[in-house]
Amino acid sequence: MSSLFSTVSALRNGYEKDEVDEFFDHARQAYEGRTPEPLTHADIQSATFELVRRGYDTHEVDQALDRLESAFIARQRAEYVAAHGQDAWMAALADRARTLYGRLGRPDGEKFAPAERGKQGYDVDDVDALCDRLVAYFDRQEPLTAAEVRSATFGRAKGADAYAEASVDRFLARATEVLLGVE
Repeated sequence: MSSLFSTVSALRNGYEKDEVDEFFDHARQAYEGRTPEPLTHADIQSATFELVRRGYDTHEVDQALDRLESAFIARQRAEYVAAHGQDAWMAALADRARTLYGRLGRPDGEKFAPAERGKQGYDVDDVDALCDRLVAYFDRQEPLTAAEVRSATFGRAKGADAYAEASVDRFLARATEVLLGVE
């Protein structure tokens, strides 16, 4: 069986091959409706794999996960539109987008929980800058894609200069879902 992904050298770590192969096999079966075990875009977003020597190239797998998530959301959109209409889909997306506004409306430096004392987190200014871009997208229709949100990187910081990573990640996953629903 040929693999979908490149294997990294023995000097580098990559994703554990069997875990990745099993996940993508399950995803294919779920997408084709051949398994009773559902798979959602949230399952895809939260997929993690062990890092091992000679594993699959992490960048390739991450890109494939992004495409897979996009495909699942596109199908969800098509099914919803077929059942309820395009206007209902856009209204549902607008409702999801409004759930983001509470956090986006908070002052800079207070949008997310701070990193635990002594622990590193995401740089507050970097995260707030991305939040400003989300506000500009929603309020002024300035361009922003799900891919840009997914690929955003943040500097590392500690103390009052850092947000806890988990809450930022969850929020950005929801924002990505909304953006994908529009794209």
